[in-house]
Parts: sequence; C-alpha cells; structure tokens
Amino acid sequence: MTVNKLFEGIEVFVEVVKRGSFASAAQQLGHSNSHISKEMNKLEARLGVRLLNRTTRSLALTPEGEAYYQQCIQLISDAQDAFNLVTQGDDTPKGNLKLSCPIGLYRSHIQSILVKFLKLYPNVTLDLDLSDKRVDLVADGFDLVIRATPALDESSLICRKIYTCPTYVVASKSYIEQYGQPYHPKELNNHHCIGYSNHKNPGKWTFTPVDGEQFTVDVKLKALCNNGEAETALVEAGIGITRLPEFYLSGGIATGNLQILFEEYQQPTVNVYAVYPSRKHQSSKVRRFIDMLSNELLD
Repeated sequence: MTVNKLFEGIEVFVEVVKRGSFASAAQQLGHSNSHISKEMNKLEARLGVRLLNRTTRSLALTPEGEAYYQQCIQLISDAQDAFNLVTQGDDTPKGNLKLSCPIGLYRSHIQSILVKFLKLYPNVTLDLDLSDKRVDLVADGFDLVIRATPALDESSLICRKIYTCPTYVVASKSYIEQYGQPYHPKELNNHHCIGYSNHKNPGKWTFTPVDGEQFTVDVKLKALCNNGEAETALVEAGIGITRLPEFYLSGGIATGNLQILFEEYQQPTVNVYAVYPSRKHQSSKVRRFIDMLSNELLD
C-alpha cells in the first residue's frame, strides 16, 4: 500500500472522534456530512475493520478503533512536531499537553511549576486530569502522568524520578485529647485508623526501628478512602489516625493541628515519577516540562 493510501482518511477519523459526530467534524474540516461519511466508510473498508459503532444519537469507538485512534493522534502530533522543527527552526514546546497528577501532590508541588511552564511557553495548551485513581497512559491518551508510589511495576513505561517524599503517621490534637496518644505502633490495634484504599493492603502498616527488623501491624480501620485529601480531612477532624505522604499532610503539620507519631521509626518513602509510554516520541513540551519538574523538585 502506498504512503498516500496509508494516510487517507486519518484526519477525518480523528476529527470525528474528537468532535463526537460527523456533523461537527464536517463543520470543523469544511466538508459536507456526506463527504465525512464516505471517507469513514472508505477507511474502514481499506482497513477491513469497523472503527466506530454508530447509532442515530451517538458514536463509540470499537476496541480496534480505540487502538487505531491512539496511533493516529500520535502520528499527527509527530508530523506537526517535525513540521514546526523544520519551518520554525526551533524546538519550542507547543501543542496540547495531556497530564494526570494526584490531587494533593498537584496542590502542594506541581501547580506552581505548571503555571510557570505555561507562562514560559504560551503556545502550549493543557488538558489536566486531577485524580488519585491510576490512569491508563496509552488507552487514555496521556502525554505524561505524575505518579507517587514506592516503586513502579510497568516495564513498558519510561519514567524519571523527580522527587522522594517522606510519609508520616499522624493524628490530630482533638483525636489525641479524646483517645490518647499511641507510643508504639502495635498500640494502633486499639485505635481508629484510616486507610488509603488505592494501596494493595491498606490495613497493613510496616515500621522499621532504627536498630531493629521491620515489622507489620494490622491496624484497626475506622474508614477507607481512595482520595488522600479526603483522608486528610477526616484525620484533621479527629476521626482517626492515618499514614500518608508529606504532601497531603504538610499544611496540618505546619499549623500544629496534626501531630507526627512514631518519629523514632523509619517510615516508607514515596517516589514521585514522571511517566510516559515508551512507544511515544518524547515531544519537546513533555521533555521541557519534565526538566522543569526535576530542577524544581529533585532532592
């Protein structure tokens, strides 16, 4: 198949998916609805697969269509980067940056850096997802994901560590006044604890004495949360004791509302990684933003 044939219909297909309808894609591209429909039919016939499930009210990508769409948008992005590099003679970041980041980490560390980046590179646009939920970089089409985790387990991804964050076990002053302060981790069995449900074992907390062996405590869970900010709010309200990364707790610790417990024990650290799919070309907007994160945060 010729190169021209390989590229035929891609622009139409991508616009249809982005706009959600043939009519919107036709308006964007300056064509008629019938032209868009014919181009889509020809593309599917050439590929031998159905890309879109069509109803009178909606369009939905098939699994084959989703895989093809992700490849197509990367192809268009790479072609645009190549065009800009040759015609403009520079590698200035531009285009849309689709980024995902945990909410608490964004508020405490990433937001100010991102604002600085967007002001420095005005031709970059932003699609920001704030969630503690683990997203699928490839399926969801992210350029970059910031992850806070002890270790990454995806060998298919490229990552760069940009920050190491301590974790703390904390309780509020009001909780300690009501229930007393535990002085040994094993006393947590007699206290209300709040677990982070995105962890594999939220009720198992490990501790390492300075001159001893690591041990695990099965804590008594009063509540489970899948969001670190919500979990922090419960702790600050005196509902229970939790262990979270410092970026969730720094405000409460600074005001004195949260008290750090078991400081004589080593706590697990959380590494903050900038992650992107290995199959993608690392565009200048991704590379420059990672560099800025690293320069600002690397300890």
